[in-house]
Amino acid sequence: MRELKIFCNHIYAGILTEHSKQEYTFSYDVGYFINPSLPAISLTLPKSQKSHTSQYLFPFFTNLLPEGANKKIFCRLCKINEEDYFCILSALEGKDIIGSITVKTH
Repeated sequence: MRELKIFCNHIYAGILTEHSKQEYTFSYDVGYFINPSLPAISLTLPKSQKSHTSQYLFPFFTNLLPEGANKKIFCRLCKINEEDYFCILSALEGKDIIGSITVKTH
């Protein structure tokens, strides 16, 4: 099991968990959820007290990953399997990601 802390505009929003290659969950932090001024991180991941589940890494998160030649170079430099999207997302910790989302490992 691997986990990433997800931040939206530098505010802790929730936790993304890979239970297996076929089971992923995203859960909003209670403090983030109860604050009405904080938006959902994505239209596809609306604010909810229940965990969002998926059989694959949520498209919202895969869309944050580098693509094409940039992905190949990034994976080669970081020694990451190009098919391990969760690991690639983890490796983006502290790097510029498109939009307001940042990730941190525990």
